[in-house]
Amino acid sequence: MIICVAVFSTTGCTDKKSTSADSAVVSTKDADSTSADTLNNIISDTPMPKAADELFDDFFFNFAANRKLQRKRIHYPLPIYRDGKVKKYIQKGQWKIDNFFMRQDFYTLIFDNIQQMQVVKDTSIDHVVVEKVYFKKQLVKQYLFNRINGQWMMTSINYKPLYQNMNASFLKFYQNFVADSAYQVHSVNDPLMFTGPDPDDDFGTMTGTLAPEQWPSFAPQLPSGLIYNIIYGQKYTESNQKIFVVRGIANGLETELTFKKRGGKWKLTKLSM
Repeated sequence: MIICVAVFSTTGCTDKKSTSADSAVVSTKDADSTSADTLNNIISDTPMPKAADELFDDFFFNFAANRKLQRKRIHYPLPIYRDGKVKKYIQKGQWKIDNFFMRQDFYTLIFDNIQQMQVVKDTSIDHVVVEKVYFKKQLVKQYLFNRINGQWMMTSINYKPLYQNMNASFLKFYQNFVADSAYQVHSVNDPLMFTGPDPDDDFGTMTGTLAPEQWPSFAPQLPSGLIYNIIYGQKYTESNQKIFVVRGIANGLETELTFKKRGGKWKLTKLSM
């Protein structure tokens, strides 16, 4: 079965009429024409409007860049869990600001299928988990957010070993995939479906196929060591397909890699840029 992956730019709240502080907010949609550093500075100096609480991405970009907002939107004392047990509590004065992925130009997401990708735009969700995946430590740090009385709040942090993650099989493969160029080529399906910019049309795209040996010429730069994932409510399963998304923060660019497990081994079946 061929998986058709559409290219999405980063989205935010739209069709919102606002005044005063609301008019200055930077939503994820506005990020397309703003550099990551400039975006960071604008958000950190701008009060977040109530409308940003409707879409988690709009809230989280403000939360990650705005120190005052971040301290305000944490439920203290913040419980820290390890292996399901509370190990300590962080008081308000002990919290250290975390800019998450705002210091880089992109963040990453993992989905089982195309339908799951639509949950990013769902304004009805009230529970989201932001994951930091540490490959060297084989550890996943989860930041849990809940919408309470209409406002997103961080309610706990949970540390879990990577092998307990619902994406453990794929993450183990991905760690090897980004670390070894020869392994990458070996893990590329023949043929590889490809969708990318048309060199003869600045605004067009082209679709075709690539042979595994052509992969090094088209391979995008992929993060290693530490990656992020945001669980907006999508229910992961031990599925035979994963869509790994690298989404630009300031430029609206997106790269999607579709992997399928065949014969017990993960293969890259489609690249969309």
